[in-house]
Amino acid sequence: MKKYRLFGVISAVCITLSILYSFVGNSQTPTSRVLLFTNPPLERILPFEAEAEKPQSPVTLTLQAVDAAGKHLENTKISLQILTPPRNPWLTTDFPIVEGTKLLQMNANAPDGKLEIQQMLPIRGNYQLMVNVSPLVTNTFAPYQQTLNLNVHENPIKYKYFVVIAAILLSLGLLGGWVIGGQEELQQGEIAPQSVRLLLSALTVVAIVTLLVINISAEVAEAHGSEHHPSSTEVIAPSSQKSQGLEISLNGDKNATVGKLANLALQLKDTASGQPIADVALEVKAIATEHNLTIFDYKGIPDEQGKLTWQEQFFDGSPHKIEVEATPLPGSNRQFAPVKVAQEVEVKAIAPPIYIRLIGLFYFTAFVGIGMAIGLLIQHRRTPQARGN
Repeated sequence: MKKYRLFGVISAVCITLSILYSFVGNSQTPTSRVLLFTNPPLERILPFEAEAEKPQSPVTLTLQAVDAAGKHLENTKISLQILTPPRNPWLTTDFPIVEGTKLLQMNANAPDGKLEIQQMLPIRGNYQLMVNVSPLVTNTFAPYQQTLNLNVHENPIKYKYFVVIAAILLSLGLLGGWVIGGQEELQQGEIAPQSVRLLLSALTVVAIVTLLVINISAEVAEAHGSEHHPSSTEVIAPSSQKSQGLEISLNGDKNATVGKLANLALQLKDTASGQPIADVALEVKAIATEHNLTIFDYKGIPDEQGKLTWQEQFFDGSPHKIEVEATPLPGSNRQFAPVKVAQEVEVKAIAPPIYIRLIGLFYFTAFVGIGMAIGLLIQHRRTPQARGN
């Protein structure tokens, strides 16, 4: 009986190990995936900075679809969504309205399985790139999805500014606590010593000025997006052109709002037959016209219907220009001079909610309060010593 029991135990252990091994083996089986490459490297990517002194360039994001063996997939359709970092009201970014929204959504045909775009990333935090890869030829491979993460660090210079501002506020609070803690003897009819009254009056003025600055800056930011921008002297291309047997039309929203996607679409046709054209190279650019800053760039081809559709968020609240240039593909029978179309987009800025401004004021007040508490504590410890002497 003991032999049978031992045999049963050994058999059960072997079966259990086999099952566990099969699960581990299945979990480690190579699958099709998407590789992400960035330029500059991930650790050097910084968020967009308004009114920056140095010229800024968008980040190059390259998505490469590969099979289980690591070989590049061909004849693919890649759908991409870029989601901005989630909202954090206690540690907001430079563009709080952009937090927790979609930055880009597009579908693109990728004959070599590669989608490459240039995109300006507006804020710090963890971006999610949701990628859907499907075959252009049915049953070539199984469609699959993958979510990639892209973590953008804050610009180090802002930490330096924060330390300087915090030190100034703490110093002001420390000075105030020192003055209040070393109170003079009250004169008849006085509620507080003169030095304390002067200090409190100064703090009241500072608080009022701070509130005014915060509210006025918010109103100016909102007006910046809603005011009428004078038309540029630069002559832009029309939104539709017929040239050299090619008809190209750029359509979409001419008005956009920060925090929301604007719909844009391109259509290419043969002027003679009216049939869609797909064998054309396209370069799409979204340019912030105030500073002539490219925030989005894509080079690719239209789909089999001669269309290219995408949705873009214009996050900085300034007017933008969409430019598309069509050129012949290398080795194509269709040869023509480059054709360009363009469209202007007015963008409405949205002021941050009042609670975000109040949270910022709370932080400023907290630093002053901490400094004042330290000053009071120092004076409180000095007072008994002075009396003892």
